[in-house]
Amino acid sequence: MKRFIEDYQPAPDASQNPDFDIIVLGGGITGAAVAYEAAAHGYRVCLLEKKDFGWATSAATSKMIHGGLRYLNNLEFGLVRESLRERRILEDIAPNYVYPLPFMIPNYKGHLMSNRWVIKMG
Repeated sequence: MKRFIEDYQPAPDASQNPDFDIIVLGGGITGAAVAYEAAAHGYRVCLLEKKDFGWATSAATSKMIHGGLRYLNNLEFGLVRESLRERRILEDIAPNYVYPLPFMIPNYKGHLMSNRWVIKMG
């Protein structure tokens, strides 16, 4: 904590220097991550939030980048492919944020996920 306090510098007044490479609208977890990554890559970033940072929509997300397994329930194979493609892109862009996590699937008799072929496809 001491190091953070020593390194802390207040944010510059945006009205004094309105030149930004990127303006991110929304200061939830998604907007903050986008702003962080852009700043880490050398862009001048302005992060704007209507209320308070972390206040609204992205606070309600599961923060999970899934591969579309849930779409197998409705046999939506196109969405499964799209989810897998998007997940691979995110893994390449931000491997420190997107990584595999173990999980368990409840197995109810008669439920589509109880079919072995569906699980194997996932």
